[in-house]
Amino acid sequence: MDNQNRYSIDTDIKFEALELIDIPRLIEECQKDWQNFSLCEVNNCVIRLGVIHGEFHWHKHDHEDEFFYVIAGLLHIDLGDRTVDLKPGQGFLVPLGLSHRTRAPVRTAILMVEGKDVTPTGD
Repeated sequence: MDNQNRYSIDTDIKFEALELIDIPRLIEECQKDWQNFSLCEVNNCVIRLGVIHGEFHWHKHDHEDEFFYVIAGLLHIDLGDRTVDLKPGQGFLVPLGLSHRTRAPVRTAILMVEGKDVTPTGD
């Protein structure tokens, strides 16, 4: 299966300014193993919510950094020479151009901050 069909990634912005975003409810409603959608725009960035279980493919973003913040679960970020393990309440910035892969051994909820023009599956 190709990467476009392996993951459910919705880049349409779900919420505008001044709208309440009930993140626990959104997490609870997620039914797929790999669901990622855009919550809102902040300046030139997008805040995305991911509810994931499994592993993403190796990729990089040539023009944008990517920030990960774990809400619940456990996130491994493979960087080639090392793996960073994030628990709830922890965040990590992957700089632009660095090849990486995320893995979630259990159902994990994360927030991501990245440029609004980023291709979520990598460049």
